[in-house]
Amino acid sequence: MKRAANSLAGALVLALSCVSGASAQSFPAKPIRIIVPFGAGTVTDQAGRYIGQKLTMATGQATVIDNRPGANGIIGAQAGAQAAPDGYTIVFGTNTTQCANQFLYKKLPYDPLKDFAPITKTVQGGIVLVVNATSPAKNLQELIALAKQKPGKLSYGSANSVTLVGMEQLKTLSGVDIVNVPYKTLPAVLTDIIGGQIDMAFGDGVTVMPLVRAGKLRALAISTPKRMAVFPDLPTAIEQGVPGFEVTGWLALFAPAKTPPEVIAKLNALIVSSLKTPEAVEFFGKNGWEPHPGTPEELDAWVRTETERWGRMIKAAGIPPE
Repeated sequence: MKRAANSLAGALVLALSCVSGASAQSFPAKPIRIIVPFGAGTVTDQAGRYIGQKLTMATGQATVIDNRPGANGIIGAQAGAQAAPDGYTIVFGTNTTQCANQFLYKKLPYDPLKDFAPITKTVQGGIVLVVNATSPAKNLQELIALAKQKPGKLSYGSANSVTLVGMEQLKTLSGVDIVNVPYKTLPAVLTDIIGGQIDMAFGDGVTVMPLVRAGKLRALAISTPKRMAVFPDLPTAIEQGVPGFEVTGWLALFAPAKTPPEVIAKLNALIVSSLKTPEAVEFFGKNGWEPHPGTPEELDAWVRTETERWGRMIKAAGIPPE
């Protein structure tokens, strides 16, 4: 009887293994949904649409972009964590959703490590400090001087951890008092800078540079230690007298936890191949971002390292959790 039970159990495991393998081989057999936890027009949205288009071309299946902005990316990340673990819903995680939020909020409705299965890192880049094109500040030092003349009178908009931590770090390092105004999306922040409701903000190059080139915003500084090749005339904050200032954002794709490893491997292969091309380098590079695809294991290690780094930055900036 015991031998028969063992044989039955072995047969069941083998059958399930065969089903899993067959499922992975046929994946995807229907449209894939990519949840973007931030609004349309952001670098996360742009990356989602680019990768979605490439997935459709490679598989013949439609890819649906599902923008879920709000609550610093929490709404979209939670939706991704709670989706069925079958590979047909994946979510963009960022330094905000996977690392910073756990230090910015007392409680999250998801666990950044336990609730997600890493697929691959996608792109990485710096952020740009912008003001209204008519601002009296022509460079970062002039903006700092203006803020010191008017403590607590100037304001900045924030829509994610990069824009929030970037400015709070700048405030700490330069000794100025600038008021934070939270927003749901970065495009809304930029609209209010143009309209004069707030004075400044950090934002990704994808979102801010078209407005700079159109003469509606003025770019004052970038957050990376070295100048970006695509913006050679835009100096870094370090160059302009703020030593130690550095903020970099990144995007990565995750599936819900318990998604079959075979499906994760298939998604990784499809997405990595779409990013390891000269076309992808050119597409993201025009706004200062670079593709950084890799393995699920590399992404897992990256998130753990970045969590420690963002925790230190947030603590150093003196930002209390909400």
